[in-house]
Amino acid sequence: MASGIVSWGTYLPYWRLERGSIGAAFGTSPGRGTRAVASYDEDTTTLGVEAARRALQVAGVPVPDDLFFSTPDPAYLDKTNATTVHAALGLPSGSGAYDLCGSVRSGWAAMRMAALAGERHPAIAVLSDLRTGLPGGAEESQGGDGAAAFVFASEGAVADVLGQASVTDEFLDRWRVPGETASRQWEDRFGEEALVPLARKAFAEALRRAALTVDDIDHLVVAGLHARAVASLRSTLGVPAERVAPDYAARVGNLGAAQSATGLADVLERASSGEVIAVLCVADGADAVVLRTTPALPGVQAARRHAGLVDVADAVDHGRTDLPYAVYLTWRGNLRREPPRRPDPERPDAPAMRRNEGWKFGFAASRCLECGFVHLPPTRVCLSCHSVDRMEPLRLADVRGTVATYTVDQLAYSLSPPMVGAVIDFDGGGRYRGEMTDVDLGALAIGTRIEMTFRCFYTAQGVHNYFWKARPVSDGVAAPDQVGAGQGAVPAAVRREGRG
Repeated sequence: MASGIVSWGTYLPYWRLERGSIGAAFGTSPGRGTRAVASYDEDTTTLGVEAARRALQVAGVPVPDDLFFSTPDPAYLDKTNATTVHAALGLPSGSGAYDLCGSVRSGWAAMRMAALAGERHPAIAVLSDLRTGLPGGAEESQGGDGAAAFVFASEGAVADVLGQASVTDEFLDRWRVPGETASRQWEDRFGEEALVPLARKAFAEALRRAALTVDDIDHLVVAGLHARAVASLRSTLGVPAERVAPDYAARVGNLGAAQSATGLADVLERASSGEVIAVLCVADGADAVVLRTTPALPGVQAARRHAGLVDVADAVDHGRTDLPYAVYLTWRGNLRREPPRRPDPERPDAPAMRRNEGWKFGFAASRCLECGFVHLPPTRVCLSCHSVDRMEPLRLADVRGTVATYTVDQLAYSLSPPMVGAVIDFDGGGRYRGEMTDVDLGALAIGTRIEMTFRCFYTAQGVHNYFWKARPVSDGVAAPDQVGAGQGAVPAAVRREGRG
């Protein structure tokens, strides 16, 4: 039985970089608008986790048996990054997790493999990219960071595949050799002349296999890193302009491997049942797919809204734009700054990480089976009723909470100072003291609502130390009687000293 898309999720980082700040530094004109920027504690693995979490938070979505993770900028080269995504999502150990890395086109391969696996059991494709060019270059100003994820299964599809086609040719358009941090590109005109005919051929063949014509298309998504080729195809394939999906590159940049998937997600969030969607991805050739939405789509759209998930269009419109260019360069490793006069962090211990996988990667607390008390981190002995080994794991990664108290540390080293520590009371019970990220100090207050986000705390001796941080959400501030409502609530006298 053929599989289809049953759910999707996208993620755009909190930060935006004004292109004007790049021009001010170099005396050039890199264009207007902004690009999405992954924070200092984000990489393609953490971006992928956030997108996949959003795809799986929709009610009724089946647990994937296989996970396919694709990125041109993997955090590890000789280690499977998909296993980290798998652990952060809390997927069962009996499921597979595989990397498809190296180029933008590998993202399309992840989608196709997940669709094929979905014929037998649910599968998820996670596409993530972090575009970093040389300072002052077009890749730096026009690129963007983000991720998208799609769950495929044979039942409950919101979009069925009607036809797909691929065309491949060997030519040198964009490349990056091992050890380099930025891609290189051949002359624009050459790439356009090579890519456009291939894309037209793939597009026409996908329509033929779907037994449809251009007039049947309700939504067209065209994506690729070659801006001239994409612009040409958007206007010359015969699809009316009002049916061509919006291009958000002016506000978030080109998301590379995640660009076509994010465009498809945006269409699914706006489409009605029975509509035809065509997606054309231009990268080292061309890939095209034609889908038709099903009557299940409105229900999933409603379930996403009920889960509080943000649509692509809304995420594009929200982002903090006061990121200094020098800070961006520091985060990307393109500006070497004076290190802190403190000991270097120690490399995370592999045996300890394995023993505590459920807590470290899945943020799973323990709940006492005798009295219901929730412990973070998990423990064997209940702090409330003192029962021993009467615990069950409780995943809190997807549970929101409230800031009970917090402190702003101006001395601790951080690539985005100051460091903010907070005591969090989780909805339904559980208290945690940890670090916050993506914080606007002017808006932070006792009672601020938070959600957990998967981040990289630091990298030492080539080992990434992944764990969870709290980030504010737009729910606002809780009422005074809600603050400290978790187990072991903070006394009012302490709560008033929240700024520390």
